[in-house]
Amino acid sequence: MAILKMKRLRLMVARSQKDELLRALIRLGCVQFSELEEDVQHLELLHRDESETLALKSEHSALIHAVELLDRYVSEKKPLLASPEEVDGDTLLDSSGKADALSLAETIRDADERIRRIGAEESRERAVIESLQPWLPLDMPLDIDGTERSRVLLGSVPVKVTADKLDDAIAQVTEEAELFEVSADKKARYVLIICAKEAVADLQEALRVLDFTAQSFPGMSGSAKQCAARSTQTLSSLAREKEAKRAEIEALASRRDELKLAADRLEAQLAMSQAGDLALRTDEVCLMQGWVPAEKEAALESLLSGFDCAWECEDPPEADYPEVPVSLKNNKLTNALNMVTDMYSLPAYGTVDPNPLMAPFFILFYGLMMADIGYGILMIAAALVALKKLKPRGGSLAFCQLLLYGGIATAAMGVLTGGFFSDIPYQLVHLFNPDSTWPGLWHLFSPESDSELVLYGSMVLGLLHLNTGMVVSAVQKVKNGDKAGALWEEGPLWVILVGALLLATDLLLVPGTVLHYIALALLVIGVVMLLFGAGRNAKGFGKVTAAFGAIYNTATGWFGDVLSYSRIMALMLAGGVVGKVFNTVAIMPAQASGVNVFTMLAFVIIFVLGHAMNFALNLLGCYVHDLRLQCLEFFGKFYSDGGKPFRPLKFGGKYVRVKE
Repeated sequence: MAILKMKRLRLMVARSQKDELLRALIRLGCVQFSELEEDVQHLELLHRDESETLALKSEHSALIHAVELLDRYVSEKKPLLASPEEVDGDTLLDSSGKADALSLAETIRDADERIRRIGAEESRERAVIESLQPWLPLDMPLDIDGTERSRVLLGSVPVKVTADKLDDAIAQVTEEAELFEVSADKKARYVLIICAKEAVADLQEALRVLDFTAQSFPGMSGSAKQCAARSTQTLSSLAREKEAKRAEIEALASRRDELKLAADRLEAQLAMSQAGDLALRTDEVCLMQGWVPAEKEAALESLLSGFDCAWECEDPPEADYPEVPVSLKNNKLTNALNMVTDMYSLPAYGTVDPNPLMAPFFILFYGLMMADIGYGILMIAAALVALKKLKPRGGSLAFCQLLLYGGIATAAMGVLTGGFFSDIPYQLVHLFNPDSTWPGLWHLFSPESDSELVLYGSMVLGLLHLNTGMVVSAVQKVKNGDKAGALWEEGPLWVILVGALLLATDLLLVPGTVLHYIALALLVIGVVMLLFGAGRNAKGFGKVTAAFGAIYNTATGWFGDVLSYSRIMALMLAGGVVGKVFNTVAIMPAQASGVNVFTMLAFVIIFVLGHAMNFALNLLGCYVHDLRLQCLEFFGKFYSDGGKPFRPLKFGGKYVRVKE
């Protein structure tokens, strides 16, 4: 597959038909609008329509928030694996019912806000009741602070301060005072002091030494019991109101689908409004600009023929390539790798689509790292169920496809390594028949006993992977007219590689032949080419530094790159060994106490939990390390990133989707 060829679209349409055209284009779903050129924007006759985008965003957010509130109060009951409801385009473009949906959303929002305010009021009333607890034995109204000649002080002191200490402190200030202890707890004593009005200030100063904390109850009238009773009554009233508001929201849950559909309708209106904001107009016409895939030009022409408009499509010049949006044309195999390119970065327009090149390597490496029939079957089953039940699209479809292909590769590599949940068939056979001589499942190689072979094989695959990237790089350079770059940058490395392979063959297989001298000659030629290529554009002493830099970077870079592929062997070995450990632990009770219900139950529990953990870790770990090999090692040889994603005007929707 490849990067879709894009064409720049320039369009002039009658102003009266602008909205209808946008409705038609969102159905077609292949035009991305962009800002007009600056020299056009500065023309005096052109200006923008008043935008509805901000209002639509606010309304859309209100509907989404209302749905989220309903989900919070009344969870939606739906099948575990259910695909979104599908509707036709006309349904999403129908704006009827918008006012009712917004009114419904406002009702839900107001009820939720009242519930939250009630929660705050309940917290305040509970705090009041808690603060009144020590003063409940006091019959005196809390709002009385004294008489014409006396004052009442309410407060607390630490429990370690005795009544005698308080009496002594008060007596040193005035004899016209009386102390009453209202209550006490583990932390404090709560006291009432009645004193002469003129002695209040001196008395407070004396009590401060004893950590006396004055307490008042502003806004309260009556005794502590009466105030607490009123707060309790208020709490009951608030609870009834809260329950009524909650019931009001729950009663509206039956209209959840109405809100969802209205939200997605508004999202379509918002997309069209944002596209319309990019247009400029006179009194009669609107000017618009954007991008359309070349393969969709005929469909666009057919659509535009029904409108009063003038338009043109042209190939963008190479200087405009950084502005051209990128869309990858995929088949069922390469579409799965969109996950990788989307996470990394899209390729720049005019370069190479990496998905077809990466797909076989990514899937093969993943299978080698997991390499277990049982894990592969689980992945295949999960992917097939998700594809059937969820009917995913976009990124979700790519994930399910990648899971399916990775599962197939994992099961296939498991056949070659003899792994089925590691070695559980071998363990079970020898548990029930200790005298059995069965060696386990057939395998072509074992990551444990043939670890060196697996390591060398991983590095050979790495060399193949890296050289594929170099071939792509060389082809791109030739296409772009840089034949010298292909010759002096990739060429020397291939000559050196061929020489190294011939030398290894001579040393290992057929020593003492003329092959030895041919290999040495190729190595010398490759090194000379490398040195010349590195310094061909340098001057003076720069040629020397460039030569040394080329030797160092080539030697260390290639050694590090090839060594990175040893992670294939490491993950294959780690997953298998960890699985064997869990199998051994799971079977120990049966080996020690014999096969019975309890030992078999222990076996099942340990086996399931252990392999669930091992499977989850390998599922993620193999993906991350496979991703690293592609993004750092493979892409580093040829990939030009920085492409802007192609985002055409089309139906989106969080809750429903358009029928295909």
